[in-house]
Amino acid sequence: MQQFINAGQTTVSSLLLAHFHELGITNDEFLVYLELKSFYDAGNHFPDMATIAQRLRLSSTQVYQIIHRMIQKKILTIDTTQDEQGRSQDQYDFALMYRKLATYLGQQKRQAVVEETTDQRQQLFEQIETEFGRPLSPIEYETIGAWLDQDHYQPEVIGLALREAVLNQAYSLKYMDRILLSWERKHLTTKQQIQREQEKRQQRQPAASAAATTPTSAIPQIPMYNWAEPTDEDKDKQ
Repeated sequence: MQQFINAGQTTVSSLLLAHFHELGITNDEFLVYLELKSFYDAGNHFPDMATIAQRLRLSSTQVYQIIHRMIQKKILTIDTTQDEQGRSQDQYDFALMYRKLATYLGQQKRQAVVEETTDQRQQLFEQIETEFGRPLSPIEYETIGAWLDQDHYQPEVIGLALREAVLNQAYSLKYMDRILLSWERKHLTTKQQIQREQEKRQQRQPAASAAATTPTSAIPQIPMYNWAEPTDEDKDKQ
């Protein structure tokens, strides 16, 4: 047990363990990496090749060939440094492999974002077609695409505009566009901001209804708000 404790441990990234094949690393090359890292973690940065070969039950020539392939694949380098006495010493360096892994993970993340965006776009097209009860025309596809790519409206925000249009029985992209512009003028750019504004509007509606049943001489009437129509404040800004 004491020998087990004194031997130390070698820690390997789970990401590297899961994706080393995607980096073009073979099983043999990964085993050599593990052996080299175990020595590195113990303070030996350039272990003897014969020792590596013995532990892997391979010949020194085979280990040399594997290390040579790893250098060619740019996942391993041999760096030369100087110690405190000015003597040159070599060491294995896997920084290129770690950078390669980081690049791969970044590409995977960007690809996932692209796929998610594509799915959201397709779902939005299908949602509008379902609510309108008809296929969209090519021009309508371009209009929705411009909302997403040029105006940078979030798909969920466009979905809320669609809901407003359906509630008002206005099955038109022009109507939805007026709603989106109204929200943009009021700096409502997220689903949460729009929903909070809608809640405030709903709270004002009972007061407006009560005012409609009260004599005008007592309480002035409050006009009902329509997202698609510009307010006096919006007109002043224009």
